[in-house]
Parts: sequence; structure tokens; C-alpha cells
Amino acid sequence: MEVKEKVLNAMQLSQQPMKPGEIAEAASLDKKDVEKAIKALKDSEQIYSPKKCYYQVK
Repeated sequence: MEVKEKVLNAMQLSQQPMKPGEIAEAASLDKKDVEKAIKALKDSEQIYSPKKCYYQVK
């Protein structure tokens, strides 16, 4: 499974906005890799930021 898929899956399971560190912990990934995946997912409009430093699936 690709990093973006793992990040998206962890966020879908949460059902609430998460910080990158929380996503990294939930997906068992490195925080830097999670931040790169978040940027790519945000650019492709699969996730959004309801408040600063928190991300949620659309």
C-alpha cells in the first residue's frame, strides 16, 4: 500500500480532524512522509483543512 493510501485510510477511520503527528501514529508511518502525502492529497482535493494544522477527508 502506498503512503498516500495509508494516510487516507487512517483519516477515514478516524472520522474527525487529525494533526500530521496523529496520522503518522495511526498509520505507523514517519511524520515527514505523512506531511508529503498530506500535501499531495490536499492538492488533489481529497482532503481539506477545517482548521490550522488539522486535516480531514472530504
